[in-house]
Amino acid sequence: MRTMKRLTAFLACCLTAAFAAFPTLAAERAIDKETVVPATLDAAWAAWTTREGIISFFAPDAVVEAKVGGPFQIYINPGAPVGMRGADDMHFLAVQPKKMISFDWNAPPSLPEARAQRTLVIVRFVPVDDKNTRVTLHQTGWGDGGEWDKAYDYFDKAWGNVLGNLKKRFETGPMDWTDWLAQLKKMNEAVPVKK
Repeated sequence: MRTMKRLTAFLACCLTAAFAAFPTLAAERAIDKETVVPATLDAAWAAWTTREGIISFFAPDAVVEAKVGGPFQIYINPGAPVGMRGADDMHFLAVQPKKMISFDWNAPPSLPEARAQRTLVIVRFVPVDDKNTRVTLHQTGWGDGGEWDKAYDYFDKAWGNVLGNLKKRFETGPMDWTDWLAQLKKMNEAVPVKK
């Protein structure tokens, strides 16, 4: 009995020392959002994988071709110079029809250091029943500190708004971008063009 207690204590000490020798690995920082939309799986899928769908809830313009390597360019400010319109030059990384899409993503133009990098976004679609679909969004690949922290905070709020707009799109109809575009036009005209 005494030998067993000593052996157990010895093993506990060895394991403690072994774990102390290796730093604890933290979980990868990620943003996770989800919503259930009052839409069929087909309708929810089309909202994310077609230009018409993106315009109905996400942004006033887009270039979308749902295939690996295809464009997933979301233009929050379509009148801005190329490279400053929103998610310029983003691409689909994976497409599993009516189940999952993934794409690379950049920070807003106001965060140029983080914008020069990319994160990974995965959107999944799961039918709840024949009239409702659960849409989950997972964004990962974050750096640490500085603009990375600002970009993380920005998207933690922004993705909630995007999924909220997706839900509204199916509850009350597509987004009307008229006022948004008018405000952007004034803003774009006020900014001098750099040559």
